[in-house]
Amino acid sequence: MKILVTGGAGFIASHIVDAYIKLGHSVSVLDNLSTGRKENLNPQAGFHELDLRDAPAVRRLFAEGGFEVVNHHAAQIDVRRSVADPVNDASVNLLGALTLLESAVSSGVRRVIFASSGGAIYGEQDFFPADESHPTRPISPYGVAKLATEEYLYYYRAVHGLGSVCLRYANVYGPRQNPEGEAGVVAIFASKMLANEHPVINGDGTQTRDYVYVGDIVRANVLALSFNGSGIFNVGTGVETDVNRLFTSLKSATGAACPERHAEAKRGEQLRSVLDNTKIRKELGWAPTVSVDEGIVATVEFFRRRAAHGA
Repeated sequence: MKILVTGGAGFIASHIVDAYIKLGHSVSVLDNLSTGRKENLNPQAGFHELDLRDAPAVRRLFAEGGFEVVNHHAAQIDVRRSVADPVNDASVNLLGALTLLESAVSSGVRRVIFASSGGAIYGEQDFFPADESHPTRPISPYGVAKLATEEYLYYYRAVHGLGSVCLRYANVYGPRQNPEGEAGVVAIFASKMLANEHPVINGDGTQTRDYVYVGDIVRANVLALSFNGSGIFNVGTGVETDVNRLFTSLKSATGAACPERHAEAKRGEQLRSVLDNTKIRKELGWAPTVSVDEGIVATVEFFRRRAAHGA
C-alpha cells in the first residue's frame, strides 16, 4: 500500500512510519521540519520537505505520488501558542488540512487517518471517562481546529466518498518526544531529572491525565489501515494518573534525588482528563498494553541513551 504520512519526522508519526515500513508498505513523509527532527526519519521512506500551506507543491506531490492512504499528523501542536496566535494555528491546522484533503480527493486517495485530540476537543469533562458521545467544548484554537477538521472529514466522506478514521488521542508520551516547550510532561521531567535539574509541578499536582504510550498509539494507526469503515475513536487507557504520581515514577526510573517542588497552577488548566476506549476495543480490536510505569522506564532509557550520545 502507498501511504503518505504527514509530520512523519515528528514524535508520534515517525514511529508510525517505522511500523508501516516494517509491514511492507511503501511510505512517503511530508514534513517541514519546524518541530520534526531529521534523525527521526526512516531511511526507507521517501522524504518531502514541504509545508502543508504550500498548496501548489502539495498538489504536485499528490498528483505524482499515487497515494492510497494519508495518515495526517502534521500540526501546530502548542496549545498556548494557539491561544496567543489563533490565525497562525488555523493556517496550519485547518487551512493546511483542507489543502491536504482537496489534494487527496483530486488524486484518488481512498482513506485518511487523522490524529485528533481527546482532551482538547472534550474540554472540562461532564463524566469520567469520556466516551465519543461526550459534548465537544474545546477551549483553545488548537482544539477548535481539531474538531473542525473532524467535521470537514465527515463532509468529504459524505460528498466525495473519502473514507476517514479520526483517532482522538489521550496524552501521548514515549521515546522521541520533544522535551522542549509546554507539551510532554513525561519528556520534560525525564530530561531534567537526568540532567540533575529540578522539574517543577504546576499547582498541587493532583490534576490528572490519561497517559498512553506511543507504541500503543502506533498499533491503533496500524489497525486503522485495515478497518473497513469510517469513524471516530478515543485512543486512551481509561486510567487517570496525577502529576505527583508521575513525578514519583520518573524519580524511580531515573534515580534522581530531586525534591518535589510546586509552583502556581497554570490558569485555565484542565483538572481531569481521561478517555473511554470501549468503542475502539469493540470495532478495531485495540487495547492498551503498556502501563505508565513500563512506559516511563522505556522513555527514560531513550533519553538516557540520547544524553550519552550528546544529542
